[in-house]
Amino acid sequence: MVEITQRELRNNSGEIMRALDRGESFLVTRNGVAVGQLVPAGPRRWVSSDALLEAFRGAPSIDAQRFREDVDAWVDQDPEPRA
Repeated sequence: MVEITQRELRNNSGEIMRALDRGESFLVTRNGVAVGQLVPAGPRRWVSSDALLEAFRGAPSIDAQRFREDVDAWVDQDPEPRA
């Protein structure tokens, strides 16, 4: 894994993205301290609808009205921004 600084990431982002496309990985540092890793994304995994239905076959049913009441009780649904 190649170590790069935050500045290198900012200044060479295009080159780094192309390297990610080639499968290379990076350890990003800030002031000499590791803060994150950049690794290529794995391939998307698709699940067939039959496999998905089978996975949820034994799941309990959800009461839609009770679910909405629970969400409304815990989540602020006000669309106006707070800032």
